[in-house]
Amino acid sequence: MERLFIALNIPRNIREKIITFRNEANPDFEKYKWEAEEKIHLTLKFIGEVRKEQTKQIAEAIQFVQEYNSFNCLLTHFGFFIKNRVPKILWIGLNLDACIDELVERLNAELEKFSIASEKRKFRAHLTLRRMKGDENKDFMESFENYIVPEVKFKAGEISLMKSELLPTGSKYIEVKNYKLK
Repeated sequence: MERLFIALNIPRNIREKIITFRNEANPDFEKYKWEAEEKIHLTLKFIGEVRKEQTKQIAEAIQFVQEYNSFNCLLTHFGFFIKNRVPKILWIGLNLDACIDELVERLNAELEKFSIASEKRKFRAHLTLRRMKGDENKDFMESFENYIVPEVKFKAGEISLMKSELLPTGSKYIEVKNYKLK
């Protein structure tokens, strides 16, 4: 079995800027474990576990993504996903061209042919920066809530089918197939 997801790749220079903003927002950043810079991406669709032979079929089925133009993107603000009043994920938001929603819907529809359930929640463009461990205090939260993210516009022109291997040290991402956008 392979654990798959589809990602809009964020250019390296933008990922580096995000890390800079993160460090500016919280000067104690060295105390915490963060997502590695190379793992910062926009998940368009989490597929989950599939049989190895399905991976190639999925890679072929989603080739339509190459019909899309590169996406105009804008970093917005830091935020948290909260569950049971406890912050679970620190993220930075993205505004993208409106057709991102159509792309996500098409991915869901195509993957249903492989018995992969469509996402029920509305798509929210965000880049995960930290999975919270419970060692964060009020100052940690406020440092990100009060930080004004500088305006950074960029184009994202690649989508990848990715494999995620779960290891004792964390997850490792391996690109299965890359798709260039127009």
